[in-house]
Amino acid sequence: MQNTRFPHASRILRAAAVTGLLLLVGCTSPALTNLTPDALTENPSQLYTLSTRFTPHVNTLVPGSLSVEIVVDRQPHAMTKSPSGQDIYTYDYHAPAGVAEISYYALARYSASDRKGTVTKYIDYSELQHAKISGRYVLSLAANRGPVGARIGVVGSGFTPQDDIFLDSTPARKIYESPNSLSFFVPAVTSGHNYQVRITNAAGTTVAGTFRVDASTVTVTPTALNLRQGETQMLTFTLPNAAPAGGTLLDVASDLHEGIIIPEVIVPAGSSEVTVRVTGGQPGSHSLYLKGYGTGEITVPVTVTP
Repeated sequence: MQNTRFPHASRILRAAAVTGLLLLVGCTSPALTNLTPDALTENPSQLYTLSTRFTPHVNTLVPGSLSVEIVVDRQPHAMTKSPSGQDIYTYDYHAPAGVAEISYYALARYSASDRKGTVTKYIDYSELQHAKISGRYVLSLAANRGPVGARIGVVGSGFTPQDDIFLDSTPARKIYESPNSLSFFVPAVTSGHNYQVRITNAAGTTVAGTFRVDASTVTVTPTALNLRQGETQMLTFTLPNAAPAGGTLLDVASDLHEGIIIPEVIVPAGSSEVTVRVTGGQPGSHSLYLKGYGTGEITVPVTVTP
């Protein structure tokens, strides 16, 4: 049994004392165990299944004496046995529109007889519980594996422009499409491993699934550039296979932003190569870097002269 430090429990004890029907049972574990998740997915019916397991601390229940109730907003509702187990009870609660959290506790009323046949009535109760109703959930990833740079869609609900996406702890470039659709480009992580895809914002984190990053290669032509300041040359990136839907992002970085001017490099969907213009900026010896391919990093030396 729980002690009376909970307000709802105190009300129960006072009421029971008046009727003379309550006998507290000494126990080390609760007779009522909450089985309702802490987070419930919002649904159009606004029905949410609340469930509990009842394990009485007496061995001789009087047949037909047991009733299990769920109390929501001070209103009791009779629970029914669940097909998933004879000791599990459920109730489909219809939440009012706009409610973001359900607060509830469970009650079990029953009678038991001792060896002499004396019948005693009992009331057991659970602690106060809280379940949040979330309009944010993930249905699926568009794919569960792919190479670095692949664009992967996420289908669900409740997405916002403030969402961020991570593969484990590595941030991915995210594209917000609608409250029901996001996508991200697989960041330059080590290939041959599985990563947990997490969507985060100020409200918390939602796990979207597991994604395996496959090895891939990129050929860069030419392998080095020699430019005069302000001069432009073409640089071609070639994949071993055609880019998937959404294209493949080649996240090219420079060791000195002013030294090399290069646009975003995305291989279009259905194509295996893309050519971009590279313009010489600040004179000196520089490099372009592309991580996540081949042995881990591709380097293109770029020399810029006045």
